[in-house]
Amino acid sequence: MTSLAGHSNKFIAAALRGDLYSFVQAAFPIVAAEPRLLRNWHIEAMTYALTQVLRGEIKRLIITVPPRNLKSICASVALPAFALGHDPTRKFICVSYAQGLAEKHANDCRALMQSAMYQRIFPTRISPVKDTQQEFATTAGGYRFTTSVGGTLTGRGGNFIILDDPMKPLDVYSEIARTHLVQWHSNTLLSRLDNKADDAIVVIMQRLHVDDFVAYLLAQGGWTHLNLPALAETEQRVQLGPQRWHLRKRGDVLHPEREPLRVLKEWERSMSSMDYAAQYQQTPVAEGGNFIKSIWFPLYDQPPCPADGDRIIVSWDTALSAKELSSYSACVVILVRGESGYVLDVFRDRLEYPDLKRRVIEFHHRWRSYTNNYALLIEKMGSGLSLIQDLKREHIHAVAILPKEEKAIRMNAQTARLKAGSVLLPRKALWLDDFFREVLAFPASQYSDQIDAFSQALNYAFNRPRLEWTDVGLGPAVFVNGIRIDSKT
Repeated sequence: MTSLAGHSNKFIAAALRGDLYSFVQAAFPIVAAEPRLLRNWHIEAMTYALTQVLRGEIKRLIITVPPRNLKSICASVALPAFALGHDPTRKFICVSYAQGLAEKHANDCRALMQSAMYQRIFPTRISPVKDTQQEFATTAGGYRFTTSVGGTLTGRGGNFIILDDPMKPLDVYSEIARTHLVQWHSNTLLSRLDNKADDAIVVIMQRLHVDDFVAYLLAQGGWTHLNLPALAETEQRVQLGPQRWHLRKRGDVLHPEREPLRVLKEWERSMSSMDYAAQYQQTPVAEGGNFIKSIWFPLYDQPPCPADGDRIIVSWDTALSAKELSSYSACVVILVRGESGYVLDVFRDRLEYPDLKRRVIEFHHRWRSYTNNYALLIEKMGSGLSLIQDLKREHIHAVAILPKEEKAIRMNAQTARLKAGSVLLPRKALWLDDFFREVLAFPASQYSDQIDAFSQALNYAFNRPRLEWTDVGLGPAVFVNGIRIDSKT
């Protein structure tokens, strides 16, 4: 029995030395108030990405994950201890937004390295000569140095820089605070890497703002990004190991055993929609945005085959004038079947008037043959005025739409239908990401061309008496908020 126990202990020790995920599980009871780690695939995903950093396979890593999902234990506590266990000469600089938070992580890492578990599996020891609140060193000369954003780093260098929650959530709406973090990172922190080519930086945080630190880094390029929203908004394939992946389906909760859907819904109700979208969904939107949620849209794999009773709407929002090249023209094509709408195609581009006219005619001929119940909608403003008249000369009769209310009011009128899940999007389409970016940020999005074409199509499809469809194709008509006011345009 003793021999079997000895073999078992050696096997466990080897597993803890060789695998960061296993090491995190053993470390958890030492540094957390809970006795047992609730295992989940997302912890394995984070530890695998961090392992790739240790191996030199990733030099710049961003992990975005909701609060209270073990990011600090994995990155600020377990990772330095694990790395120093294998190589006690390595040097870590660990940063958080506040010195108190940074020192808590340092104390947890110190407690882990001084634990009986750690000292059974690793020979690395903390030097009694250098063991302070801000820094502890190993007997081989490696160290873990702690500081806060803006702290002094004179004379300090590191092989690994870990930024764990570098910005306080309450400060993120301050442009001054966001700029300060970016400047300190660029002017001070980056120069602390011992070897700019081989050393690594890890940023692990919750998203906080559309212009937060992660947004800045991603815009620079060169970063590997592991994004883990609380609730999957799209299908996601997440790597857990060299040959292992987790397929996360749309609507899957990140850690259902710890934070089931009902708990997430409670958080959503208790927080502002902007804060929840950023911190839990990792999809920050501009202030005033988040009018519409991606989870409202069911997805289809193949567009429906034409059937009796189907209606096709081709809805255009054109640039303000033929010469206004800074504006977009956008088109949304919807198939209406009963109370459901299938978005079949979306187009957006900056077009001079001749190209716009050609594109409108092309879309008209492509979709006119799909079904006899067909409507071509063009907003009767700007270049749309000329377009309607020019199309009439081509014997193409568009429905002229004269908007009366503001964009936000027109779109708001459709949100109940969207929330009910009656408007479907394709699971895959080249235009889908661009469409989502505009729709989800509305009304704070920079452009609203797709939104205008979209709301115009929905209003025409569902907010008008069906018998008006019999007039389509006989001549142009004008509708104000769905009410026909003129048939002699």
